[in-house]
Amino acid sequence: MAAEAYPTPLAGQRITASLLRAMLPQVARKTSDTSRAATTATTIDPHLQFTVVAGAVYVWWGWIKYDAATGGDLVLTFEAPSGSLGEWGGHGPGSVVISSSATPTLQTDSVTTQGYMLRIESNDVTQLRTYGGLGAGTALTIPINGMLRVGSTGGTWALDWAQSVSNATPTTLYTDSYICLQRIA
Repeated sequence: MAAEAYPTPLAGQRITASLLRAMLPQVARKTSDTSRAATTATTIDPHLQFTVVAGAVYVWWGWIKYDAATGGDLVLTFEAPSGSLGEWGGHGPGSVVISSSATPTLQTDSVTTQGYMLRIESNDVTQLRTYGGLGAGTALTIPINGMLRVGSTGGTWALDWAQSVSNATPTTLYTDSYICLQRIA
């Protein structure tokens, strides 16, 4: 089976600017920091969103830079048009990365009763995941990627996020966090 590509140019087809643009990934980049405090209700990020087409298939990848209070953490999920399917994953710190003993130690198991050292699960397209914070001013990163199969209704596909636990110290997504979206079918 041949690799998927969109669009597929045909012999004799006129090459236009719109055809060439359709072959390139779209990129959404945060052009300013966004902070959210005292909220656990996920909301679409003002910068990291796309319009997707009904019946289309996309692959995507990105990089999220953030900081969060150890008590606030970060919840990531995605808004997708009704009927959309797909998966996503991110590699970032779990919400509890030290043991509960008197002498904190880094966990070496992938999951224990104290939490995750590194979150690496595969998630359904709109499933949320919590990532840990190490305190305001300590920037962390999460490389993210996945696939989106849009159902019979197009619309907005976007990163939604909030704090995991309501905290007066804001959780911040930083400038230059980005997502690239490439249509493949």
